[in-house]
Amino acid sequence: MTLLGRLLKNHKADEAYSAWHLPGLQAPENLTLTSRDFADGAHMPVRQAAKNIGGEDVSPHLAWTAPPAGTAQLLLVMEDLDIPLMRRPLTHCVALIDPSCGELEPGALDAGRPGAGVRPLRASIGRGYHGPGPIKGHGPHRYVFLLYALGVPVGDAAEGARPKALLSSLTQPPLGRARLTGTYERN
Repeated sequence: MTLLGRLLKNHKADEAYSAWHLPGLQAPENLTLTSRDFADGAHMPVRQAAKNIGGEDVSPHLAWTAPPAGTAQLLLVMEDLDIPLMRRPLTHCVALIDPSCGELEPGALDAGRPGAGVRPLRASIGRGYHGPGPIKGHGPHRYVFLLYALGVPVGDAAEGARPKALLSSLTQPPLGRARLTGTYERN
């Protein structure tokens, strides 16, 4: 498996297709997103990694500053910007969060038992949080957590929508946004 990772070392998704760069999701960066589990740009703990690579698949603690007035919902998206052989980043998690929440404790993005005020939606892999699981030897992968303050709530149609369709369907620009990047590598 390490050989495959090395062979694919220069093959990564195009970051230009990240949700962060979608025209409909451009907004002021007036939120701050942090975690007790890792600093921005730092390595994520093994606990957050996928079970199939020895992790526990537990979503990290996330906290953010107060959203702008008029926020109806928060939208959280987690993407792997360095997935090989795909044009677009792989979406590991999508969730709607009640704006009265100011943080999520570890595991709050679990599809089976989400935290209070959290509604996990469909991601590329399935519903809920799916931790890092890069190919051995491929190098460090960047896992970006994107938080958007939505002025209009996402309707029930979001329930079964694929991430690309959901993100493209948002008709009003967010009131604010923030990002936090964690890295994960398997040698």
